[in-house]
Amino acid sequence: MDKSEGREKTLMYVALGLAWQLGYTIVIPLLIFALGGRYLDKKFDSSPVLFLIGLVVSVAVTSVWLVVRMSVFSKEIAQHSKAKDSKKVDSGSSPE
Repeated sequence: MDKSEGREKTLMYVALGLAWQLGYTIVIPLLIFALGGRYLDKKFDSSPVLFLIGLVVSVAVTSVWLVVRMSVFSKEIAQHSKAKDSKKVDSGSSPE
């Protein structure tokens, strides 16, 4: 396996990991707040008010969570790029 194949596999795993994180970042708040709202609607006979409030809250929480995750992810990419660039500079210099 050459370096390009290894890099492609690494990038694929990074992409799959990001997709997995995005999936549960969306699903977890939706399940908690929407189903919680639905449960409270049934308990207080206020359908669909609390369910809709739960949906709105889940969208807000998901949005904030995604912004935080993407911020962390972009910082990791920037650090990886800097490290990669510094390795190229170090390997490109010749001893005198």
